Amino acid sequence: MENYQIAHRAQIGVIIPSTNTGVEYDLQKLGLDGVTWHPSRFWIELRNWSDEMQKTGDDANTVFERFLDIMRDEIPTSIRNVLSAKVNHIMLGMSAETFWGGLDGNIQFEQEIRDQIGDLGLTTGAGATRDALNCFGAKRISVITPYPPVGDDNVYRFFSDIGFEVVKVKGMNRPSATSIAETPIQQVLDAVREVDGDNVDAIIQCGTNLSTMDVFPTLEHWLQKPLLPINVATAWHALRACGVNDRITGKGRLLEEF
Repeated sequence: MENYQIAHRAQIGVIIPSTNTGVEYDLQKLGLDGVTWHPSRFWIELRNWSDEMQKTGDDANTVFERFLDIMRDEIPTSIRNVLSAKVNHIMLGMSAETFWGGLDGNIQFEQEIRDQIGDLGLTTGAGATRDALNCFGAKRISVITPYPPVGDDNVYRFFSDIGFEVVKVKGMNRPSATSIAETPIQQVLDAVREVDGDNVDAIIQCGTNLSTMDVFPTLEHWLQKPLLPINVATAWHALRACGVNDRITGKGRLLEEF
């Protein structure tokens, strides 16, 4: 049999924190022929925010911003490494940094990535969720996150900057980078219940290490509105950018309808 390219439709590089297990979990559930995902990890030095707070006496907001400051220096090496695989698209598997500083911060951050990847396509959590919300025609949104208040503030700022009415943001303020993936399902359900309302068109879940792909499709039927996990939004955006237009059932309305 003549050899063939296993990624004949898309070969997508995925930039993720070293502590992240949620992104790969979600991507493995998509199972598309001819599409391969290639995670490239960047080192997370400051992993346990609760311990850092106890050691330094700083509050959760200060520690989380320190975490992001340290993280920024590690991202370019991760991108360099995955580019050597000749991928044809880059997807960022982290979300907080893509919302930081609102729209202006997002533009600057994305430009720094584009300067490194050249002509390759780029998917970020902020951009993907924006496009997904526009597909549904949503105007009033709520958001759940695993972040402390400063993270929630930047999420609120970004979506407000791009024209959405943000009804409520609920941050679960997880104590470490790895504990995000260990968030109890009941806590997620409670957060969704808290931010929902008749005045909410759609609910976004930020934080790529918080997988909600298993529960949000059912909640969409229950609440009768779009619920958008950030990993689903970024996977959808990357696939469509690569010309992969398969409709995938059972993983939420975004992948089923658009």
